[in-house]
Amino acid sequence: MERKPDRRVRRTRAQLRQGLAQLMGEKSVNEVTVTELVDLVDINRSTFYLHYRDIPHMLECVEQELYEQIRHAMEQTLTGRFEGDTLAFLEDVFSILFANRDICAALLGPRGDIGFLHHIEEMLSQYILTPLQRTQPDVAYRYTFCVAGGMGLIKDWLSRGCPESPQDMARRTNDLIAGVTHR
Repeated sequence: MERKPDRRVRRTRAQLRQGLAQLMGEKSVNEVTVTELVDLVDINRSTFYLHYRDIPHMLECVEQELYEQIRHAMEQTLTGRFEGDTLAFLEDVFSILFANRDICAALLGPRGDIGFLHHIEEMLSQYILTPLQRTQPDVAYRYTFCVAGGMGLIKDWLSRGCPESPQDMARRTNDLIAGVTHR
């Protein structure tokens, strides 16, 4: 069993994530420097380097944590035949996004990382589209429409500061998907 980092490590990483999200609201991640990040969150450079090599490494680690959380939600709620509980999956995803709303809004925002979005779409395809195509060969356009619409909805929700609860957004999204997939 993997041990969670201690409270100080979690707090420091959370401060760095929040600072990175704030800076990504102002500029491209490629323009963010370690100096301005540590100055913003008021920690020593040496503390930053205890956790990350540089800003790209930090971004990679943050994204990897989010991927793992989303992958875990997929594995818990969706079966290989996509006969899982779609609403439960959506509630899990919106809860993950809400818990990480600052960094997710930055990653999916205008100065974000398009690679992050593409990786999420690849995971969705693996867990949803591929199994659906086995039984519904004509599902590709409906799936693409739902994913693009869903990502737009998520980006809008995050950019507005998540005014609705994750559960409410999951229900709304589930209803929209049902409207598209049930011809």
